[in-house]
Amino acid sequence: MSLDEQQLRIEGIYLQNDRGEYMQRVKLAGGVLSLAQARVLAELSGRFGSGTLHLSTRGSVEFHNLPAADLPEVFNGLAAVGLFSRGACGGAVRGIYCSSSFGPGFSRTQVMLRHFLHHFSGNPHFEGLPKKFKIAFEAGYERSRHLIQDLALVLVEEDGENSRYDVWTAGGLGREPQAGFLYASRVPEADLLPLAESIVDVYRAWGEKGRRLKHLLNAVGEDELRSRIEERRKNKQPVRFSDAFSKALLPDGRHQRLRVNIFAGELPTQKLGELVELGSQHGCHWLLVTPDQNIELLVAGLGDVLEQALSCAGFDVEGSENGALRVCPGRSECRMGLCATRDLGQRIINEFGQQAAVRSLAISGCRNSCAQPQLAEFGILASKLKRDDNRRFPLFDLYRREGDGLGQRFATELTEDELFEKLGAFLQE
Repeated sequence: MSLDEQQLRIEGIYLQNDRGEYMQRVKLAGGVLSLAQARVLAELSGRFGSGTLHLSTRGSVEFHNLPAADLPEVFNGLAAVGLFSRGACGGAVRGIYCSSSFGPGFSRTQVMLRHFLHHFSGNPHFEGLPKKFKIAFEAGYERSRHLIQDLALVLVEEDGENSRYDVWTAGGLGREPQAGFLYASRVPEADLLPLAESIVDVYRAWGEKGRRLKHLLNAVGEDELRSRIEERRKNKQPVRFSDAFSKALLPDGRHQRLRVNIFAGELPTQKLGELVELGSQHGCHWLLVTPDQNIELLVAGLGDVLEQALSCAGFDVEGSENGALRVCPGRSECRMGLCATRDLGQRIINEFGQQAAVRSLAISGCRNSCAQPQLAEFGILASKLKRDDNRRFPLFDLYRREGDGLGQRFATELTEDELFEKLGAFLQE
């Protein structure tokens, strides 16, 4: 089957390897899945690809090792339960994301997030952009992921349709990490969509092919970027999303949250199927893919009973709320990967145990920074390959984050042993 690689990207599909296998990324609304949708993901994963789903740091799900001939059937299976991938890759408004999990403010951000997702996804006006455009809604500043978005909308006053948001723009990681800047404070909800459209319009009109919005900011400066956005915005009217009734995933506050830890975001088909069945038996209606590549469940019944059932089934429902290990697929499933990221993550766990389990760590297999190492307490990035005696091995950059900004690189081109020596010293502090 002959396929146009550029057209595939807009469908959320990348060529994965030299064997002609593909990665299919599935957009989720802020990382949220119904049990019915999760069941279909498990079924499709069991029939197609590697039999393991990858949970991304932006709350999406990826199939790996798909033959070209299977792509249409995977698409049909996803569409049957309202899941889609249009714009999940390529130069488009990507999946709209929320890292706040099932906590305070999450329901309101989910309402707005879904309105935005319906407006931007599959809309030709928001495709064919110079590069990807990432939008996030956040229910506060705790996780700092507003810093790395092309557009971040942070809930600062929750009052239904009269809620207000801080608006950040022009952030991003990749090969040239740059924190976004605060564009406007306490923006009324009705003004968010016109402002978002204006920012995308400016990016489409003046962005350089293959470069993110942050590069336009650096080229023209903040004052000029603001001027261009306001010029586009002045003729746009407020848009109030008036709902007939309260739309909330947390309707009465009596639901319990359970976190299931998934190592490196790699979720085997069988385990997802077990998770769905146990959830359905114990009053769970929703699953959430967290930004740390785990699964969070929202339980209406007795959460401790489900927790015990999950533990008996071999799921890890323990661990510190503050600890996290984010890992990109690395060279095993990505043509850009320079190292075996999961093996590296497993070595960290084996060597440092609890010292690592309570810290925030992230491992990226290349400079694209998909695991967001600059937002972890300690970030590891495979930066280059070195040749020595007819073999090639990766060298690593090490980042450390202190304070509210992005983590800073403080060691470069380390061998794996040198990396572990430095990391061990920091973890013992």
